Amino acid sequence: MLPLAKNIRRYFSVKIIVFVLIAIALSVLTGASFFTYYYKEVVIDCDGSQFSVKTLKSTVREVLEQRKIKVSEFDYVSLPLDSKLTKGETTTVYIKFAVPIKVEVDGKEFEIKTSKKTVGEALKDEPVRLDSDDRIEGAYLGDRVAQGLSVKVFRVRQEMVSQNEVVSCDVVRRANDHMDRGKEKVVSEGRDGVKEKVFNVIYENGVEVQRILVSESIVSEPQRKVVEYGTIGSYVTSRGASLKYKKVIDMKATAYTASFKDTGKSPGHPEFGITYTGIKAKRGIVAVDPKVIPLGTRLYVEGVGDVPDYGYALAADIGSAIKGNKIDLYMDGQDVVDRWGVKKVKVYILYE
Repeated sequence: MLPLAKNIRRYFSVKIIVFVLIAIALSVLTGASFFTYYYKEVVIDCDGSQFSVKTLKSTVREVLEQRKIKVSEFDYVSLPLDSKLTKGETTTVYIKFAVPIKVEVDGKEFEIKTSKKTVGEALKDEPVRLDSDDRIEGAYLGDRVAQGLSVKVFRVRQEMVSQNEVVSCDVVRRANDHMDRGKEKVVSEGRDGVKEKVFNVIYENGVEVQRILVSESIVSEPQRKVVEYGTIGSYVTSRGASLKYKKVIDMKATAYTASFKDTGKSPGHPEFGITYTGIKAKRGIVAVDPKVIPLGTRLYVEGVGDVPDYGYALAADIGSAIKGNKIDLYMDGQDVVDRWGVKKVKVYILYE
């Protein structure tokens, strides 16, 4: 009996072991089939580094937690964390971790965390909100964001500004031959004009940095001012007489008389003692260059230095040697003429 019992026990033990092994194999096969049927494949790209995950998790958040990947509100995740994973499909999740950069803007300095690719993209977000006209220092808008970057933002504002300017009127001065020299009078007051200029004014952080002229136009035309000035000179002779003159000319004076020596005519000649203008030569008659002093002009001849004044005179004669600023004074007597020689005088052209 004993051998039979042992054989029975051995038989059932083997069956149990085989059964257990079969059960385990079936369980494994069932589990493998279950996993194979229900698993999801997720490709995670963290800042350019990729790896693949096979998981039974249902959402992106669960997969990241499974892999112990922590993301903050500043980090970029290509899919919402609650996105469902689909069995049998591969889901790719891109993650870009935010880096801190220092920003000075609007009079404040602070640090922001951004996952944006470029500086320009990062500064468009809160709290900077970079405007298209704003300017930055420390980096270019297209530079890649990197940890430790520091930028300063200048708020740029433009506005059109209108500005009026005074256009000064022209002053016209003209001679008045009936007014004493040194005196003036305003004939027409004139008026300044107005010019409008339009500028494009550029401000950075509230401070004007540039002003560009865009246009200008005359709002009102200036009107010229007319001023008359006197030309009548006043001269007091050595004898105390006061006279009015238009002009004074520095000249060299010679002397002549009606003698044959000076005129080439003798006392019986029909033209003896007769001037170019037809009047009789006498003291007070002088010869001039008509291009300098017109014939018929009343004059006063003043001696320079110790030369005595010749006095009042009339330009009524000419002479071949009298050219330019020269004057020939008629004198009585050849001896007086010979003693005179050439002297400096001032010739006043008098008003009629």
